[in-house]
Amino acid sequence: MTTSHPASGRSPYTARTTEDLLAAVPVVLGFRPRESIVLLTFGGDRSVHARIDLPTTQHEAEAAARQLLEPCRRQRVRAVALILVTGDERAASRAARAAVRAFTREGIDVVESVRAHEGRWYVACGSRDGVPAHGVPYDVSAHPFTAQAVLDGQVMLDSREALAESVAADPARVHAVLEAVVALPGGEPSVPAESRWAAELVDRCVQAGTAPTDAEVARLVVGMLDVPVRDATWELMRRSEAAAHVRFWTDVVRRTPDAFLADPAALLGFAAWLSGHGALAWCAVDRCLDVTPGHRLAGYLAQVLTNAVPPTVWDEAGAG
Repeated sequence: MTTSHPASGRSPYTARTTEDLLAAVPVVLGFRPRESIVLLTFGGDRSVHARIDLPTTQHEAEAAARQLLEPCRRQRVRAVALILVTGDERAASRAARAAVRAFTREGIDVVESVRAHEGRWYVACGSRDGVPAHGVPYDVSAHPFTAQAVLDGQVMLDSREALAESVAADPARVHAVLEAVVALPGGEPSVPAESRWAAELVDRCVQAGTAPTDAEVARLVVGMLDVPVRDATWELMRRSEAAAHVRFWTDVVRRTPDAFLADPAALLGFAAWLSGHGALAWCAVDRCLDVTPGHRLAGYLAQVLTNAVPPTVWDEAGAG
């Protein structure tokens, strides 16, 4: 489940039409979904937007409806829109009906439920006056939401796979860091000294927008095998600088050998969550758990993402 929350500093998007909703989907997710149910919410304590894979059976459809409903209940959401992105009309109708039933029973208004496929949108279940069975053509490439996202510097990738690829290993750069790891001096380093050095490195690179050298990445990721060193860098994260931390840790993750990857990937996930990019956070969690199943911080972050916990809680806890 991909979750996304409005991050500080982003432009607001007010959807008034079906086309507005369709244009908002890649903006709030950061990528153009496929074979998915996308949930957009309105009202409530906090906005919660989510994406899950399109269910293919009735049992899966009912489970998906419950999964989407739960965070909306916690945030006391008043209304939702459902966008099903697929060419499978039957699966979309089944999933939409299950979700509409679940939300309606909970007293949450479903203001829109549509299926989108290859530049046309359709009523997801049932019919609607003025909407033909063959669908309504749409094109959001020049939509104001899309234009504003570009002006805001947001990147919208073509798929979730493309998003995952953006944090995948770069073999040549991984090899360079591995060589730098081999070249590290021997001996047992002082954990307090390494913690201070790591925090200074991350803070310097985040503030200046620069990337660490191969030798610095090697020392950093090896040092992070000691939890206090990792935590010294984690404690630097603030929502106001989350995007800069995402850039830093994305670079580090793409250059880190698997033996040292778990903690950098978990920190990338945490920074992505802080910045409101739930989809990217999930990609980072996946990378972490691929190399270290059961990783504690990644498991905690997965629960946060699954439960659609907003990044504002970091502020409320006094950490942001």
